[in-house]
Amino acid sequence: MRAAMIKKLSRQGNSSALIIDRALMELMEIDSDTPLNVTVEGRRLIIEPLTPAQRKVKFREALKKTSTRNAELFRRLAK
Repeated sequence: MRAAMIKKLSRQGNSSALIIDRALMELMEIDSDTPLNVTVEGRRLIIEPLTPAQRKVKFREALKKTSTRNAELFRRLAK
């Protein structure tokens, strides 16, 4: 299914935001908590939800980073 809509960017501090309307979110089967993968192909901005496999990889990377960074803290808390 293909949906088209003309949108403008909104100012958010020093950045700009693209507001995704509820109708588009429903078409994409996402909500405000869904992690999204954003890529650029030429002049196209592609926004798609992460697959469950991609989410697992991201979670494991974050867990490993947190465990490494806070290893000493976790050891002290375990005592």
